[in-house]
Amino acid sequence: MLACLSIFLLLTLSVGCTSMKTVTSVQPPVAEKIPHEMNQHGVQRNDDYYWMRDDDRKDPKIIAHLEAENSYKKAQFAPYESLQQTLFDELVGRLDKDESSVPYLWHSHWYSRRYQQGFEYPIIARSKVLGETETILLDVNVRAEGQDFYGLGGVTVSPDESMLAFGEDLLSRRMYKIYFKSIESGEFLKDILEGTDGRLVWANDNQHVFYIKKDPQTLLGNQVFRHQLGTEQAQDVLVYEELDDTYYIALGQSLDETRIVLHHESTITSEVSVLDADTPLGQFVPLLAREEGHEYSVAKLGDEYYIVTNWLAENFRLMKVSESEFADKSQWQQVIAADDDVRIEDILLLKDFLIVQTRVNGLSHIEVRPFGEQNAYHLAFSDPAYVVGLDVNASQQSDKLRVYYSSPTTPESIYEYDLTSPSTRVLLKQEKVLGQFDSELYQAERLFITARDGVKVPVTLVYRKDTFSKDGTNPLYQYGYGAYGHTIEPDFDSSALSLLDRGVVYAIAHVRGGEMLGRPWYDNGRMLNKQNSFNDFVDVTKALTEQGYADSKRVVAAGGSAGGLLMGSVINQAPELYFAVAAHVPFVDIVTTMLDESIPLTTNEYDEWGNPNEKAYFDYMLSYSPYDQITRQDYPHLLVTTGLHDSQVQYFEPAKWVAKLRDYKTDDNELLFHIDMEAGHGGKSGRYRRYQDTAQEYAFFLGLLGLGK
Repeated sequence: MLACLSIFLLLTLSVGCTSMKTVTSVQPPVAEKIPHEMNQHGVQRNDDYYWMRDDDRKDPKIIAHLEAENSYKKAQFAPYESLQQTLFDELVGRLDKDESSVPYLWHSHWYSRRYQQGFEYPIIARSKVLGETETILLDVNVRAEGQDFYGLGGVTVSPDESMLAFGEDLLSRRMYKIYFKSIESGEFLKDILEGTDGRLVWANDNQHVFYIKKDPQTLLGNQVFRHQLGTEQAQDVLVYEELDDTYYIALGQSLDETRIVLHHESTITSEVSVLDADTPLGQFVPLLAREEGHEYSVAKLGDEYYIVTNWLAENFRLMKVSESEFADKSQWQQVIAADDDVRIEDILLLKDFLIVQTRVNGLSHIEVRPFGEQNAYHLAFSDPAYVVGLDVNASQQSDKLRVYYSSPTTPESIYEYDLTSPSTRVLLKQEKVLGQFDSELYQAERLFITARDGVKVPVTLVYRKDTFSKDGTNPLYQYGYGAYGHTIEPDFDSSALSLLDRGVVYAIAHVRGGEMLGRPWYDNGRMLNKQNSFNDFVDVTKALTEQGYADSKRVVAAGGSAGGLLMGSVINQAPELYFAVAAHVPFVDIVTTMLDESIPLTTNEYDEWGNPNEKAYFDYMLSYSPYDQITRQDYPHLLVTTGLHDSQVQYFEPAKWVAKLRDYKTDDNELLFHIDMEAGHGGKSGRYRRYQDTAQEYAFFLGLLGLGK
């Protein structure tokens, strides 16, 4: 009988004098080894745990093993349960129980969403006059009642404001059903659209909608359908099919509402197609056919398109052209030239103003460029590390601009600027932090750490002033991601206060693979440069301890998804630097996964990781693959989490990784594996329940560090 299905009772002694690691009576599951040979490019690999994959998630043997892991984790976690509850109470206790968004005007109504005390999900509402009686469009709590998981997709209102459409996912697979509701009567239409990505765009006739349908195996959205209200989904018309499975597609709408926009995106190439929103029976037409390596996005004002493009501009530049001449790049006129030190990230076109969001030396900036005689100007912010970006700006005719702002010591704030008077700024709302929060108690710093190849890596630090001493005595929590060009912003996180208030220094290592320092920062952390991400993270850890920010014996680290790959590689390559590590939904079996085109979201990531069907990429990916590079050595304390229904990083990757780690590691440190049998990639649903995962991670770290108070 499989050892993994048996639970043995043992008596063990507590270990350590300061941590909460104590007695357990349950032995860790030992997974059966069933050799599975794989041969690529002349390299023979054996995967003893390949059998753990079950796409249907019903195999009794596999379910029993996962449940055994959960039982072991529960038993081992018993000493931390009280601390986890304390932390959970802290985390949710800081939330504004009646939180609401800032209402915005769209057409003739003010739209908003809000929470009611004690409820997990929002209420979406609108009012004719701001501050007066509201109409509830959707109470998500009612829709989610009785569901183990509930994911709300896109919520859209028809142009005449008579109909509501919204998506629902009840399995955490990011496959949504879309429903339609009459706002006046409250009645639901018979129309139900299944197998979608959860969002749709309305045509201006209020009768036709466009949506993306997903492939049920790969979960890629690859088909665009047109649906007419009052008809069966089987009658919907396929208007576009993406035949290249390295591309994602997404639907949107121009701010002036004249065009329905279809975005085609691979890692390094993009294309934009448009359809006149007044002629829904027409066809999507590319503005400019895709060219490998060319990325562009557009915004429309009148008859002109403004184009953020990397054509002859690594960090992007801004061009403009008339719609009729778009396909001829020789007609494009430069608005903002390329600058190696400035990454153009986004633009907003209002009738009298061009708003440009950029990133310079890792910090985001907002520039206002009036179309008239007024000089351009920047919005000013003073924190050493912060993030600022464009908030909801629903009307192109407005002369007001809304931005969001946050820093490690400043809760998210929504500001509105009167663009006709540059010095006029109104704080519309700042996130409330309940309890004893005082921003003056905390200090943020922004450092640049020199990595082993001489490159300077940005780091955001925050700590509590009265518990911090730069003498190498503070524990350190270090977070990282480093993939897809995604920047981990230096914003406010009320959860982190539970660490800071216990004397922990919180650090974000903005490693290569993100885009903190522009497009080259991303390119230098992907494909055949991926090792830079791992080196950066390790070198940041070393520098922070050497500079006295942290105790070298009390460094903990965390990352999820591609950040879980970061964690897996780091603990293979430099395990001695980390006391404990949390890897959430970790992408750790990169070679095997990227060789299997039947696994969702594989082929369209070849430009991120490389195509292992080519030997150069196979060899390089194998050199850092966390699963393949496990060795017989000591590893830190480890907490690994996954969701059984994860559609992005399949549950069997961390399951196999944990099983192999148990077999190979030479230490007695904790290795706990928590499988949420209901959740997917995003973890638990609900406003409060999702904090259970954070409380679990923090309890694991703080308990081991002896800071469980």
